[in-house]
Amino acid sequence: MSDSSSFDNYCIVELFGHQKIVGRVTEQVIGGQTFIRVDVPPTKRYPEFTRMFGSGAIYSITPVSEDIARAAAERVYAEPVTVYIEPSHQLPVNNDNDDFDDDDDNNNFNGDDDTREFD
Repeated sequence: MSDSSSFDNYCIVELFGHQKIVGRVTEQVIGGQTFIRVDVPPTKRYPEFTRMFGSGAIYSITPVSEDIARAAAERVYAEPVTVYIEPSHQLPVNNDNDDFDDDDDNNNFNGDDDTREFD
């Protein structure tokens, strides 16, 4: 196992929120903050990817061999990216294209009085 100043091991990382991720773990400094970098090996479900975690997100780290890490990565379904947009922050969908009908000869966009009749 490596010394603590240059940690570089395959590990099973348990995160708060009952999540796990498996891969090669190193440290990386971004903006003066140290993060745990997990390089997840390719699996049958996903290509290889990297995720980074602050120390407050980690519950435990278990160093394992590369073979065990690769086998565990097949069983732990960590996703490369999780995208969630809260419904209240989504833009409304307008499927009514009548507002943008360029074929309407009654459109008057030159500033003159609008003489169209409405139902």
